This record gives sequence, structure tokens and C-alpha cells, in this order.
Amino acid sequence: MASKGKRPGTAKGKKGPTVGSGGIRRKALEGKGPTPKAEERKGHKAFKGNKPAERKSTRKGEFLAPTARTAGVAGARRTNTKGVSKAADSGEVLSGRNSVLEALRAKVPATALYISNRIEMDDRVKETITLANARQIPINDITKPEIDRLTGFDAVHQGIALSVPAYQYQHPVDLLDKVLSRGQKPLFVALDGITDPRNLGAIIRSVAAFGGHGVILPQRRSTGVTASAWKTSAGAAARIPVALASNLTATIKEYKKKGVFVVGLDGDGDMNLQKFTLGREPLLIVVGSEGKGLSRLVTENCDAILSIPISSNTESLNAGIAASVTLYEVSKLRSKN
Repeated sequence: MASKGKRPGTAKGKKGPTVGSGGIRRKALEGKGPTPKAEERKGHKAFKGNKPAERKSTRKGEFLAPTARTAGVAGARRTNTKGVSKAADSGEVLSGRNSVLEALRAKVPATALYISNRIEMDDRVKETITLANARQIPINDITKPEIDRLTGFDAVHQGIALSVPAYQYQHPVDLLDKVLSRGQKPLFVALDGITDPRNLGAIIRSVAAFGGHGVILPQRRSTGVTASAWKTSAGAAARIPVALASNLTATIKEYKKKGVFVVGLDGDGDMNLQKFTLGREPLLIVVGSEGKGLSRLVTENCDAILSIPISSNTESLNAGIAASVTLYEVSKLRSKN
């Protein structure tokens, strides 16, 4: 200890007092360098939260052994996943046991299958897992909140979802040429201003049920083949092709040139559906929106405008129901032939 009255920093040795600390405090004066990142500081919570993420990332793509819930499903592949909210960035997500199973049965291209880790196994789920494994589609075991976020909180997913790539539309004229080349009488439905995907799904389902060959959508003012449309179609979207028309009026004109009779559906139509007798001909049925109906140009280019007789107490029919009723009447005419 320095003697009293001496200047700070002096030390007393055998040879008398010397000035300075002898370099003992030099490192303290130099400092410790830049502050490390939060993820690199052991005492910070970000450092603790980083390790589990690293462990998970090393498991990405790992297939786990079948759990007790997959008993009876041989070779079921399961993988834990994170970031499932990005699954549908480049496509759509189908949800519900029937929709997912029908899509896999129809060999719809799929990128991943998501199953809630508390799902109740039934025959549909078992078959879904079997089909996914046969096609080497990754099966992801996720929690219910994760599958809620993946499908949308208002969706009834029943604990299962399927990620599919963006729908591949066909050209309407190419679609017609394929049907004609097979020697069949075309039966198509075109939608004019239908923006509800559930209506689209219902119409696709009706087209499949009554022997139709396809659906035509305009590029503008129309819904597309979304996950909601897929689900409403109950798997029919995998069997019925959908074409995209850059201009619906021009497409109608092209169909007429190839011998297709074009009818529009409207409550104020000049022909009663019950008296319609041309259902055996090559046919294009145009359905308008429930609110606005058919557009002016589309109406002008139709060969006939049909109306469906309904009770005076009912203002109008839903677009999907109107299409179904018309397709049913056409199918009756064709069956008689």
C-alpha cells in the first residue's frame, strides 16, 4: 500500500518507491471490444431460445417412426416441421378429410400432407396416409394451432390438410378441341362474374355429376380454383378441367364457330328451361352472378336465354343451384337420346 501523502499509483519496493502500476491496468484501459450479439451472450434469453431452433433445423426432413396413432398403417412416414404458414405461398391448401382423400385418390399433385398430432384416426385418415406414402409425399405432424393457421381459422379442417401447387388452367379452345377429337358432344359451363369460390366448387361438382366436360372462367371479375373451391367440389376439381379465358365474349364466339349452341341463364329469359329441347346438341351454358346476372355483351352473344321457373315467393336462385338444375335437365334430354 502506498504511503500516506504519496501520489496515487506509486508503490514501495526494496529499492524505494516507483511510479506507475507496472502495466497491471493496461488491459482494463484497452476495453473489451464490441458488445456481442444477443444470440451469442450466454446470459441473454435470445441465446437460450436459439439452441432449440438449431436442434429443430437439423431435424428438418427427418422421417419419424410411426406413432401409436398410426397403428395399422404400414410404413407411415412422419416429420416434424416448422414454418408451416409458408406451405401455401406458391399454391393452395386443401382441408377436410373427404377433400384431401379425394384429391390423393385422383392423384392431384401435392407437396405436403399435414396431420394434427391429436387427430382421431379413422379409415379415411389411414387411407390418406397410405396414399401419401405411396406417392412419397412428406407427412408433417403438427399441432392444432399450427394447422389452424395453415388452413385459416374459419376452416373446418378436421385435423388434416394438403398443400397443392397452383392450379394449371387450360385454354378454352384447346379444351373444346379435345372433346371434339374424341367424338363426344361437348357440354361446358362458363361463369360470368362469379366471385364466390364455393359457387365455383359447387358448379364443378355438378358438371362432373351430370356428364359435363369442363368449366370456363374469365381472367377478370371472377374467382379462381382456390382451396375453398377445391373443398366444395368434393374432389371433382381433380377430374373436371377448368379453362381460363382472356375474353369470355371472344371465347363464346369461337365456340359458336365450332358448332356449339350457347345458352345463358337469366331470370328474365325468353325461353323456359322446361321447354328447352336442344340439350342434345353441343352446348355451352353461361351462368351469371346472382346479383348482376349476365353482362350485356355476353347476353348479346348467346343463342338463347333460359329462365328457370321458380315460386313467386323466391326472388332468385343461387348460381351454383341454377347451374345444377340446368345440367340435370340437359342430362335427362341426353339420356333419352
